[in-house]
Amino acid sequence: MYQVIARKYRPQGFDELIGQEHVQKTLSNAISSNRIAHGYIFSGQRGTGKTTVARILARCLNCEKGPTPTPCGVCASCLEITAGNSPDVIEIDAASNRGINEMREIRENVRYRPARDRYKIFIVDEAHQITKEAFNALLKTLEEPPEWVVFILCTTEAYEIPNTIASRCQHFSFRSVDFAEVMNRMRFIVEEEGIEASDEVLSVVAHAGEGSVRDSLSALDQAIACCGKTLRVEDVRALLGVFAVACLRSVAEAVVEQNGARMLDIVQELEATGQSLQHFSRELSRYWRNLLVAKISAKPTRLIPASDQEQRALLETAALFSEEDLTRYLNLTLDLYKALQYSLQPRLHLELGLIKLVHVGRLQSIESALAGLERAPALTASARAAAPRPPAYQVPPAPPKAVVEPPEPPPAAAPVALTGDFRQDLHAALTREGLNFSADAILQADVALQGSEVIVRGAKTLSFAVKDPAIQRVASQVLGKPVRIKFEVGESLNKAAAPSPVRATGEDTDLRARALSHPGVKRFQELFTDAQIRTVRNLNE
Repeated sequence: MYQVIARKYRPQGFDELIGQEHVQKTLSNAISSNRIAHGYIFSGQRGTGKTTVARILARCLNCEKGPTPTPCGVCASCLEITAGNSPDVIEIDAASNRGINEMREIRENVRYRPARDRYKIFIVDEAHQITKEAFNALLKTLEEPPEWVVFILCTTEAYEIPNTIASRCQHFSFRSVDFAEVMNRMRFIVEEEGIEASDEVLSVVAHAGEGSVRDSLSALDQAIACCGKTLRVEDVRALLGVFAVACLRSVAEAVVEQNGARMLDIVQELEATGQSLQHFSRELSRYWRNLLVAKISAKPTRLIPASDQEQRALLETAALFSEEDLTRYLNLTLDLYKALQYSLQPRLHLELGLIKLVHVGRLQSIESALAGLERAPALTASARAAAPRPPAYQVPPAPPKAVVEPPEPPPAAAPVALTGDFRQDLHAALTREGLNFSADAILQADVALQGSEVIVRGAKTLSFAVKDPAIQRVASQVLGKPVRIKFEVGESLNKAAAPSPVRATGEDTDLRARALSHPGVKRFQELFTDAQIRTVRNLNE
Protein backbone atom coordinates (compact mmCIF):
# COMPACT_ATOMS: atom_id res chain seq x y z
CA MET A 1 0.00 0.00 0.00
CA TYR A 2 1.28 3.46 -0.93
CA GLN A 3 2.48 5.66 1.91
CA VAL A 4 2.44 9.42 1.43
CA ILE A 5 5.73 11.30 1.47
CA ALA A 6 4.92 13.18 4.68
CA ARG A 7 4.63 9.88 6.58
CA LYS A 8 7.33 8.01 4.69
CA TYR A 9 9.98 10.62 5.47
CA ARG A 10 8.81 11.52 8.99
CA PRO A 11 11.86 12.08 11.25
CA GLN A 12 12.62 9.15 13.55
CA GLY A 13 15.22 10.92 15.69
CA PHE A 14 16.32 14.34 16.85
CA ASP A 15 19.09 14.37 14.26
CA GLU A 16 16.52 14.28 11.42
CA LEU A 17 14.45 17.12 12.85
CA ILE A 18 14.64 20.45 10.98
CA GLY A 19 13.85 23.95 12.12
CA GLN A 20 13.39 23.17 15.85
CA GLU A 21 16.92 23.22 17.20
CA HIS A 22 15.88 24.80 20.50
CA VAL A 23 13.47 21.92 21.20
CA GLN A 24 15.96 19.31 20.06
CA LYS A 25 18.77 20.67 22.26
CA THR A 26 16.65 21.08 25.40
CA LEU A 27 15.05 17.64 25.26
CA SER A 28 18.34 15.92 24.42
CA ASN A 29 20.07 17.53 27.39
CA ALA A 30 17.15 16.72 29.69
CA ILE A 31 17.26 13.03 28.70
CA SER A 32 21.05 12.85 29.02
CA SER A 33 20.97 14.38 32.51
CA ASN A 34 17.91 12.34 33.55
CA ARG A 35 15.85 15.49 34.19
CA ILE A 36 12.66 14.25 32.56
CA ALA A 37 9.53 16.25 33.35
CA HIS A 38 6.14 14.65 33.90
CA GLY A 39 4.32 17.09 31.61
CA TYR A 40 5.12 18.86 28.33
CA ILE A 41 3.18 21.25 26.11
CA PHE A 42 4.18 21.39 22.44
CA SER A 43 2.58 24.36 20.66
CA GLY A 44 3.02 25.88 17.23
CA GLN A 45 1.48 26.13 13.79
CA ARG A 46 0.41 23.04 11.89
CA GLY A 47 3.01 20.81 10.29
CA THR A 48 6.01 21.93 12.32
CA GLY A 49 6.66 18.58 14.05
CA LYS A 50 4.81 18.66 17.39
CA THR A 51 3.41 15.10 17.24
CA THR A 52 6.60 13.86 15.57
CA VAL A 53 8.74 15.19 18.42
CA ALA A 54 6.32 13.65 20.93
CA ARG A 55 6.84 10.23 19.33
CA ILE A 56 10.61 10.74 19.18
CA LEU A 57 10.58 11.62 22.88
CA ALA A 58 8.57 8.47 23.60
CA ARG A 59 11.12 6.37 21.71
CA CYS A 60 13.99 8.02 23.60
CA LEU A 61 12.37 7.25 26.97
CA ASN A 62 11.26 3.67 26.24
CA CYS A 63 14.13 2.44 24.07
CA GLU A 64 15.82 -0.68 25.43
CA LYS A 65 19.09 1.25 25.49
CA GLY A 66 17.48 4.27 27.09
CA PRO A 67 16.65 6.69 28.28
CA THR A 68 18.85 8.01 25.51
CA PRO A 69 18.64 10.97 23.09
CA THR A 70 19.59 8.57 20.23
CA PRO A 71 17.16 5.61 20.23
CA CYS A 72 18.29 2.48 18.43
CA GLY A 73 15.22 2.19 16.21
CA VAL A 74 15.43 -1.61 16.02
CA CYS A 75 14.18 -2.78 19.42
CA ALA A 76 10.59 -3.87 19.92
CA SER A 77 9.66 -0.68 21.75
CA CYS A 78 11.04 1.61 19.03
CA LEU A 79 9.37 -0.38 16.25
CA GLU A 80 6.00 -0.44 18.00
CA ILE A 81 6.08 3.29 18.74
CA THR A 82 6.96 3.99 15.11
CA ALA A 83 4.08 1.80 13.96
CA GLY A 84 1.72 3.39 16.50
CA ASN A 85 0.71 0.21 18.33
CA SER A 86 2.78 0.36 21.51
CA PRO A 87 0.72 -0.61 24.57
CA ASP A 88 2.51 1.92 26.77
CA VAL A 89 2.35 4.92 24.43
CA ILE A 90 -1.28 6.04 24.23
CA GLU A 91 -2.17 8.66 21.61
CA ILE A 92 -5.45 10.46 22.25
CA ASP A 93 -7.33 12.68 19.81
CA ALA A 94 -8.71 15.41 22.04
CA ALA A 95 -11.00 16.64 19.28
CA SER A 96 -13.19 13.53 19.75
CA ASN A 97 -12.22 12.70 23.36
CA ARG A 98 -12.65 16.04 25.02
CA GLY A 99 -15.18 15.38 27.77
CA ILE A 100 -14.88 14.74 31.46
CA ASN A 101 -15.61 11.01 31.10
CA GLU A 102 -12.58 10.49 28.85
CA MET A 103 -10.38 12.34 31.30
CA ARG A 104 -11.65 10.11 34.11
CA GLU A 105 -10.61 7.07 32.07
CA ILE A 106 -7.13 8.53 31.69
CA ARG A 107 -6.99 9.19 35.42
CA GLU A 108 -7.88 5.57 36.14
CA ASN A 109 -5.36 4.28 33.57
CA VAL A 110 -2.57 6.32 35.13
CA ARG A 111 -2.73 4.25 38.31
CA TYR A 112 -1.38 1.11 36.60
CA ARG A 113 2.27 0.59 35.71
CA PRO A 114 3.36 0.21 32.08
CA ALA A 115 2.89 -3.27 30.64
CA ARG A 116 6.46 -3.60 29.39
CA ASP A 117 8.29 -0.32 28.86
CA ARG A 118 9.89 2.10 31.24
CA TYR A 119 7.28 4.88 30.98
CA LYS A 120 3.58 5.09 30.21
CA ILE A 121 3.31 8.08 27.89
CA PHE A 122 0.08 9.89 27.01
CA ILE A 123 0.25 11.97 23.81
CA VAL A 124 -2.82 14.24 23.65
CA ASP A 125 -3.19 15.81 20.21
CA GLU A 126 -5.28 18.98 19.70
CA ALA A 127 -5.27 19.45 23.48
CA HIS A 128 -6.97 22.84 23.26
CA GLN A 129 -10.22 21.03 22.36
CA ILE A 130 -10.52 19.60 25.89
CA THR A 131 -13.30 21.23 27.87
CA LYS A 132 -12.68 23.27 30.99
CA GLU A 133 -14.38 20.66 33.19
CA ALA A 134 -12.24 17.87 31.68
CA PHE A 135 -9.07 19.86 32.33
CA ASN A 136 -10.14 20.37 35.93
CA ALA A 137 -10.68 16.62 36.30
CA LEU A 138 -7.15 16.01 35.00
CA LEU A 139 -5.57 18.80 37.02
CA LYS A 140 -4.54 16.87 40.14
CA THR A 141 -3.31 13.87 38.15
CA LEU A 142 -1.24 16.12 35.88
CA GLU A 143 0.26 17.93 38.85
CA GLU A 144 1.37 14.82 40.79
CA PRO A 145 1.38 11.80 38.47
CA PRO A 146 3.12 8.50 39.29
CA GLU A 147 6.81 8.33 38.45
CA TRP A 148 6.17 6.15 35.39
CA VAL A 149 3.76 8.59 33.64
CA VAL A 150 4.61 11.38 31.15
CA PHE A 151 1.96 13.67 29.59
CA ILE A 152 2.62 15.39 26.26
CA LEU A 153 -0.04 17.93 25.17
CA CYS A 154 0.17 19.03 21.52
CA THR A 155 -1.82 22.07 20.40
CA THR A 156 -1.92 24.76 17.73
CA GLU A 157 -3.63 27.21 20.09
CA ALA A 158 -1.60 27.43 23.28
CA TYR A 159 -3.68 30.31 24.64
CA GLU A 160 -6.63 27.91 24.97
CA ILE A 161 -4.76 25.82 27.53
CA PRO A 162 -5.77 26.91 31.07
CA ASN A 163 -3.04 28.57 33.10
CA THR A 164 -3.48 25.98 35.83
CA ILE A 165 -2.45 23.29 33.33
CA ALA A 166 0.30 25.30 31.61
CA SER A 167 1.97 26.13 34.93
CA ARG A 168 2.41 22.41 35.66
CA CYS A 169 4.10 21.58 32.34
CA GLN A 170 7.19 22.58 30.39
CA HIS A 171 6.15 24.61 27.37
CA PHE A 172 7.96 24.36 23.99
CA SER A 173 6.95 26.70 21.18
CA PHE A 174 7.59 25.24 17.72
CA ARG A 175 8.66 27.77 15.13
CA SER A 176 7.73 28.11 11.50
CA VAL A 177 10.36 26.25 9.48
CA ASP A 178 12.69 28.42 7.44
CA PHE A 179 12.16 28.48 3.68
CA ALA A 180 15.72 27.35 2.92
CA GLU A 181 15.44 24.37 5.28
CA VAL A 182 12.19 23.26 3.63
CA MET A 183 13.89 23.55 0.23
CA ASN A 184 16.83 21.41 1.37
CA ARG A 185 14.49 18.78 2.79
CA MET A 186 12.54 18.56 -0.44
CA ARG A 187 15.71 18.34 -2.51
CA PHE A 188 16.70 15.31 -0.46
CA ILE A 189 13.27 13.73 -0.92
CA VAL A 190 13.07 14.23 -4.70
CA GLU A 191 16.54 12.73 -5.06
CA GLU A 192 15.47 9.71 -3.02
CA GLU A 193 12.28 9.35 -5.06
CA GLY A 194 13.98 9.90 -8.42
CA ILE A 195 11.94 12.99 -9.28
CA GLU A 196 13.19 15.71 -11.65
CA ALA A 197 12.35 19.09 -10.13
CA SER A 198 14.15 22.41 -10.51
CA ASP A 199 14.69 24.84 -7.66
CA GLU A 200 11.95 27.03 -9.09
CA VAL A 201 9.46 24.16 -8.80
CA LEU A 202 10.54 23.40 -5.24
CA SER A 203 10.29 27.11 -4.44
CA VAL A 204 6.66 27.14 -5.57
CA VAL A 205 5.89 24.04 -3.49
CA ALA A 206 7.68 25.38 -0.40
CA HIS A 207 5.93 28.71 -0.81
CA ALA A 208 2.56 26.92 -0.79
CA GLY A 209 3.43 25.29 2.54
CA GLU A 210 3.91 28.68 4.27
CA GLY A 211 6.44 27.36 6.78
CA SER A 212 4.72 24.01 7.36
CA VAL A 213 6.84 21.02 6.40
CA ARG A 214 3.86 18.68 6.23
CA ASP A 215 1.89 21.06 3.99
CA SER A 216 4.88 21.43 1.69
CA LEU A 217 5.39 17.66 1.45
CA SER A 218 1.67 17.15 0.83
CA ALA A 219 1.83 19.68 -2.00
CA LEU A 220 4.90 17.90 -3.39
CA ASP A 221 3.08 14.58 -3.24
CA GLN A 222 0.15 16.12 -5.10
CA ALA A 223 2.45 17.58 -7.77
CA ILE A 224 4.14 14.20 -8.30
CA ALA A 225 0.75 12.53 -8.66
CA CYS A 226 -0.27 15.12 -11.26
CA CYS A 227 2.93 15.58 -13.27
CA GLY A 228 4.74 12.27 -12.82
CA LYS A 229 8.50 11.99 -12.55
CA THR A 230 9.18 15.38 -14.17
CA LEU A 231 7.78 18.49 -12.52
CA ARG A 232 7.36 21.62 -14.62
CA VAL A 233 6.86 24.95 -12.94
CA GLU A 234 3.87 25.96 -15.10
CA ASP A 235 1.98 22.76 -14.28
CA VAL A 236 2.79 22.99 -10.57
CA ARG A 237 1.62 26.61 -10.41
CA ALA A 238 -1.63 25.77 -12.15
CA LEU A 239 -2.17 22.78 -9.84
CA LEU A 240 -1.52 24.65 -6.60
CA GLY A 241 -3.16 27.90 -7.68
CA VAL A 242 0.03 29.90 -7.17
CA PHE A 243 0.35 33.07 -9.23
CA ALA A 244 3.48 33.59 -11.24
CA VAL A 245 5.80 36.36 -10.16
CA ALA A 246 5.42 37.90 -13.64
CA CYS A 247 1.69 38.38 -13.01
CA LEU A 248 2.34 40.16 -9.74
CA ARG A 249 5.18 42.17 -11.28
CA SER A 250 2.78 43.42 -13.96
CA VAL A 251 0.81 45.19 -11.22
CA ALA A 252 3.97 46.95 -10.03
CA GLU A 253 4.84 47.92 -13.61
CA ALA A 254 1.33 49.33 -14.11
CA VAL A 255 1.79 51.46 -10.99
CA VAL A 256 5.12 52.77 -12.29
CA GLU A 257 3.62 53.51 -15.70
CA GLN A 258 0.48 55.07 -14.12
CA ASN A 259 -1.52 52.82 -16.43
CA GLY A 260 -5.04 52.23 -15.14
CA ALA A 261 -6.11 50.43 -18.31
CA ARG A 262 -3.49 47.74 -17.71
CA MET A 263 -4.89 47.18 -14.22
CA LEU A 264 -8.32 46.53 -15.70
CA ASP A 265 -6.78 44.11 -18.22
CA ILE A 266 -5.14 42.18 -15.37
CA VAL A 267 -8.48 41.78 -13.60
CA GLN A 268 -10.13 40.72 -16.85
CA GLU A 269 -7.48 38.05 -17.41
CA LEU A 270 -7.89 36.73 -13.87
CA GLU A 271 -11.64 36.56 -14.30
CA ALA A 272 -11.36 34.86 -17.69
CA THR A 273 -9.01 32.16 -16.40
CA GLY A 274 -11.15 31.45 -13.34
CA GLN A 275 -8.58 32.61 -10.77
CA SER A 276 -9.59 33.43 -7.21
CA LEU A 277 -9.57 37.22 -6.89
CA GLN A 278 -9.30 37.02 -3.12
CA HIS A 279 -6.32 34.69 -3.38
CA PHE A 280 -4.74 37.07 -5.91
CA SER A 281 -5.09 40.01 -3.50
CA ARG A 282 -3.44 37.95 -0.75
CA GLU A 283 -0.54 37.04 -3.02
CA LEU A 284 -0.28 40.67 -4.13
CA SER A 285 -0.01 41.86 -0.52
CA ARG A 286 2.73 39.28 0.08
CA TYR A 287 4.48 40.53 -3.08
CA TRP A 288 4.41 44.15 -1.86
CA ARG A 289 5.75 42.95 1.48
CA ASN A 290 8.64 41.16 -0.22
CA LEU A 291 9.39 44.27 -2.26
CA LEU A 292 9.46 46.38 0.90
CA VAL A 293 11.81 43.93 2.64
CA ALA A 294 14.03 43.83 -0.46
CA LYS A 295 14.10 47.63 -0.58
CA ILE A 296 15.08 47.89 3.09
CA SER A 297 17.71 45.14 3.04
CA ALA A 298 19.07 46.04 -0.44
CA LYS A 299 20.41 42.48 -0.80
CA PRO A 300 19.15 38.87 -0.82
CA THR A 301 17.87 37.96 2.63
CA ARG A 302 16.33 34.99 4.43
CA LEU A 303 13.40 37.21 5.36
CA ILE A 304 12.01 36.69 1.86
CA PRO A 305 10.84 33.11 1.14
CA ALA A 306 12.09 32.95 -2.43
CA SER A 307 14.94 31.51 -4.45
CA ASP A 308 18.03 33.55 -5.32
CA GLN A 309 16.78 34.23 -8.84
CA GLU A 310 13.43 35.49 -7.55
CA GLN A 311 15.16 37.67 -4.97
CA ARG A 312 17.28 39.32 -7.64
CA ALA A 313 14.13 40.11 -9.61
CA LEU A 314 12.54 41.56 -6.47
CA LEU A 315 15.56 43.80 -5.91
CA GLU A 316 15.31 45.13 -9.47
CA THR A 317 11.61 45.92 -9.06
CA ALA A 318 12.03 47.41 -5.57
CA ALA A 319 14.56 49.89 -6.95
CA LEU A 320 11.69 51.61 -8.82
CA PHE A 321 9.93 52.61 -5.59
CA SER A 322 10.67 54.31 -2.30
CA GLU A 323 10.07 52.74 1.10
CA GLU A 324 7.20 55.14 1.73
CA ASP A 325 5.50 54.17 -1.55
CA LEU A 326 5.86 50.45 -0.88
CA THR A 327 4.46 50.85 2.63
CA ARG A 328 1.49 52.75 1.23
CA TYR A 329 0.83 50.12 -1.45
CA LEU A 330 1.07 47.32 1.12
CA ASN A 331 -1.51 48.99 3.39
CA LEU A 332 -3.91 49.54 0.50
CA THR A 333 -3.57 45.92 -0.65
CA LEU A 334 -4.18 44.59 2.87
CA ASP A 335 -7.34 46.70 3.08
CA LEU A 336 -8.36 45.34 -0.32
CA TYR A 337 -7.83 41.75 0.86
CA LYS A 338 -10.03 42.33 3.91
CA ALA A 339 -12.74 43.93 1.77
CA LEU A 340 -12.76 41.00 -0.68
CA GLN A 341 -13.42 38.53 2.14
CA TYR A 342 -16.96 39.89 2.57
CA SER A 343 -17.57 41.43 -0.84
CA LEU A 344 -20.54 40.39 -2.98
CA GLN A 345 -18.84 41.94 -6.03
CA PRO A 346 -15.18 40.91 -5.79
CA ARG A 347 -14.29 42.01 -9.30
CA LEU A 348 -15.56 45.54 -8.67
CA HIS A 349 -13.61 45.80 -5.42
CA LEU A 350 -10.43 44.43 -7.01
CA GLU A 351 -10.66 46.86 -9.94
CA LEU A 352 -11.23 49.76 -7.57
CA GLY A 353 -8.34 48.68 -5.34
CA LEU A 354 -5.89 48.40 -8.25
CA ILE A 355 -6.97 51.78 -9.63
CA LYS A 356 -6.33 53.25 -6.19
CA LEU A 357 -2.76 51.99 -6.42
CA VAL A 358 -2.35 53.93 -9.67
CA HIS A 359 -3.75 57.15 -8.19
CA VAL A 360 -1.69 56.84 -5.02
CA GLY A 361 1.41 56.53 -7.18
CA ARG A 362 0.68 60.02 -8.56
CA LEU A 363 0.74 61.66 -5.15
CA GLN A 364 3.66 63.93 -4.38
CA SER A 365 5.09 64.41 -0.93
CA ILE A 366 5.16 67.88 0.62
CA GLU A 367 8.95 67.71 0.67
CA SER A 368 9.06 67.14 -3.11
CA ALA A 369 6.59 69.97 -3.72
CA LEU A 370 8.65 72.39 -1.65
CA ALA A 371 11.82 71.28 -3.37
CA GLY A 372 10.16 71.98 -6.71
CA LEU A 373 9.30 75.50 -5.57
CA GLU A 374 12.90 76.13 -4.62
CA ARG A 375 14.12 74.88 -8.00
CA ALA A 376 11.63 77.06 -9.91
CA PRO A 377 13.04 80.29 -11.40
CA ALA A 378 12.60 83.08 -8.89
CA LEU A 379 10.67 86.20 -9.82
CA THR A 380 12.70 89.23 -8.74
CA ALA A 381 11.22 91.96 -6.63
CA SER A 382 11.75 94.54 -9.38
CA ALA A 383 9.90 92.39 -11.91
CA ARG A 384 7.03 91.94 -9.50
CA ALA A 385 6.92 95.69 -8.89
CA ALA A 386 6.88 96.38 -12.63
CA ALA A 387 4.19 93.80 -13.31
CA PRO A 388 0.71 95.35 -13.42
CA ARG A 389 -1.52 94.43 -10.52
CA PRO A 390 -5.21 93.77 -11.03
CA PRO A 391 -7.55 96.16 -9.24
CA ALA A 392 -8.91 95.07 -5.91
CA TYR A 393 -12.43 95.10 -7.22
CA GLN A 394 -13.60 94.81 -10.84
CA VAL A 395 -17.12 95.10 -12.15
CA PRO A 396 -17.67 93.35 -15.48
CA PRO A 397 -18.44 95.96 -18.14
CA ALA A 398 -22.02 96.10 -19.30
CA PRO A 399 -22.64 95.75 -23.03
CA PRO A 400 -22.91 99.17 -24.73
CA LYS A 401 -26.47 100.21 -25.53
CA ALA A 402 -25.42 102.83 -28.07
CA VAL A 403 -22.48 103.81 -30.18
CA VAL A 404 -22.13 107.08 -28.31
CA GLU A 405 -18.81 107.51 -26.55
CA PRO A 406 -19.29 107.32 -22.74
CA PRO A 407 -18.22 110.40 -20.78
CA GLU A 408 -14.97 110.28 -18.96
CA PRO A 409 -15.39 109.29 -15.30
CA PRO A 410 -14.72 112.02 -12.76
CA PRO A 411 -11.45 111.79 -10.89
CA ALA A 412 -11.57 109.56 -7.85
CA ALA A 413 -12.09 111.38 -4.62
CA ALA A 414 -9.25 111.32 -2.16
CA PRO A 415 -9.76 109.12 0.89
CA VAL A 416 -11.63 111.05 3.52
CA ALA A 417 -10.99 110.08 7.13
CA LEU A 418 -14.19 109.50 9.03
CA THR A 419 -14.73 110.80 12.49
CA GLY A 420 -14.79 108.68 15.56
CA ASP A 421 -18.55 109.19 15.74
CA PHE A 422 -19.09 107.10 12.61
CA ARG A 423 -17.01 104.29 14.06
CA GLN A 424 -19.04 104.47 17.25
CA ASP A 425 -22.32 104.58 15.30
CA LEU A 426 -21.23 101.65 13.16
CA HIS A 427 -20.09 99.77 16.27
CA ALA A 428 -23.44 100.40 17.95
CA ALA A 429 -25.36 99.32 14.85
CA LEU A 430 -23.35 96.13 14.54
CA THR A 431 -23.88 95.42 18.22
CA ARG A 432 -27.64 95.82 17.79
CA GLU A 433 -27.48 93.31 14.91
CA GLY A 434 -25.67 90.84 17.17
CA LEU A 435 -22.39 91.10 15.22
CA ASN A 436 -20.23 91.64 18.28
CA PHE A 437 -17.11 90.06 16.74
CA SER A 438 -17.28 92.38 13.71
CA ALA A 439 -18.06 95.38 15.92
CA ASP A 440 -14.91 94.85 17.96
CA ALA A 441 -12.88 94.48 14.75
CA ILE A 442 -14.12 97.89 13.50
CA LEU A 443 -12.86 99.54 16.66
CA GLN A 444 -9.38 98.05 16.11
CA ALA A 445 -9.05 99.25 12.50
CA ASP A 446 -8.72 102.54 10.56
CA VAL A 447 -11.73 103.50 8.41
CA ALA A 448 -11.69 105.82 5.38
CA LEU A 449 -14.24 106.68 2.67
CA GLN A 450 -13.27 106.72 -1.01
CA GLY A 451 -16.26 107.21 -3.30
CA SER A 452 -18.67 104.39 -2.60
CA GLU A 453 -16.07 102.27 -0.79
CA VAL A 454 -15.44 102.08 2.91
CA ILE A 455 -11.77 101.18 3.23
CA VAL A 456 -10.90 99.30 6.41
CA ARG A 457 -7.22 98.99 7.21
CA GLY A 458 -5.90 96.71 9.96
CA ALA A 459 -4.17 93.48 10.87
CA LYS A 460 -4.72 90.41 8.69
CA THR A 461 -6.45 88.63 11.56
CA LEU A 462 -9.34 91.11 11.29
CA SER A 463 -10.09 90.21 7.65
CA PHE A 464 -12.45 87.34 8.53
CA ALA A 465 -14.54 89.61 10.79
CA VAL A 466 -14.58 92.63 8.46
CA LYS A 467 -15.47 90.68 5.28
CA ASP A 468 -18.82 89.61 6.73
CA PRO A 469 -21.53 90.69 4.18
CA ALA A 470 -23.69 91.95 7.03
CA ILE A 471 -21.17 94.75 7.76
CA GLN A 472 -21.71 96.18 4.25
CA ARG A 473 -25.46 96.28 4.83
CA VAL A 474 -25.12 97.97 8.23
CA ALA A 475 -22.55 100.47 6.91
CA SER A 476 -24.92 101.43 4.07
CA GLN A 477 -27.65 102.08 6.63
CA VAL A 478 -25.37 104.26 8.78
CA LEU A 479 -24.06 106.34 5.84
CA GLY A 480 -27.44 106.51 4.13
CA LYS A 481 -26.14 105.30 0.75
CA PRO A 482 -24.98 102.03 -0.77
CA VAL A 483 -21.33 101.38 0.02
CA ARG A 484 -18.91 98.49 -0.34
CA ILE A 485 -16.42 97.31 2.31
CA LYS A 486 -12.82 96.96 1.17
CA PHE A 487 -10.22 95.53 3.56
CA GLU A 488 -6.51 96.31 3.35
CA VAL A 489 -3.77 94.69 5.39
CA GLY A 490 -1.67 97.20 7.26
CA GLU A 491 -0.81 98.63 10.63
CA SER A 492 -3.76 100.30 12.29
CA LEU A 493 -3.38 103.92 13.38
CA ASN A 494 -6.03 103.46 16.02
CA LYS A 495 -3.54 102.98 18.83
CA ALA A 496 -6.18 103.28 21.56
CA ALA A 497 -8.10 100.24 20.33
CA ALA A 498 -5.12 98.21 19.18
CA PRO A 499 -3.78 95.73 21.71
CA SER A 500 -0.50 96.59 23.37
CA PRO A 501 2.41 94.80 21.76
CA VAL A 502 4.32 92.18 23.70
CA ARG A 503 7.90 93.19 24.29
CA ALA A 504 10.23 90.63 22.82
CA THR A 505 13.27 89.50 24.67
CA GLY A 506 16.74 89.56 23.21
CA GLU A 507 16.63 85.80 22.67
CA ASP A 508 13.31 86.03 20.76
CA THR A 509 14.67 88.87 18.61
CA ASP A 510 17.75 86.84 17.71
CA LEU A 511 15.60 83.77 16.94
CA ARG A 512 13.34 85.81 14.67
CA ALA A 513 16.32 87.39 12.88
CA ARG A 514 17.87 83.98 12.22
CA ALA A 515 14.54 82.64 10.96
CA LEU A 516 13.98 85.57 8.58
CA SER A 517 17.49 85.21 7.18
CA HIS A 518 16.89 81.57 6.20
CA PRO A 519 16.99 81.10 2.38
CA GLY A 520 13.79 79.08 2.39
CA VAL A 521 11.91 81.78 4.32
CA LYS A 522 13.18 84.47 1.95
CA ARG A 523 12.10 82.34 -1.00
CA PHE A 524 8.58 82.01 0.39
CA GLN A 525 8.37 85.74 1.05
CA GLU A 526 9.27 86.34 -2.60
CA LEU A 527 6.66 83.87 -3.84
CA PHE A 528 3.90 84.92 -1.47
CA THR A 529 4.10 88.69 -1.11
CA ASP A 530 1.04 89.03 1.12
CA ALA A 531 2.26 86.49 3.65
CA GLN A 532 3.15 87.65 7.15
CA ILE A 533 5.34 85.98 9.75
CA ARG A 534 3.56 86.47 13.05
CA THR A 535 5.42 84.19 15.41
CA VAL A 536 8.67 82.22 15.39
CA ARG A 537 8.92 79.04 17.45
CA ASN A 538 12.01 77.01 18.28
CA LEU A 539 11.24 73.36 17.41
CA ASN A 540 14.09 72.10 19.58
CA GLU A 541 12.36 73.27 22.74
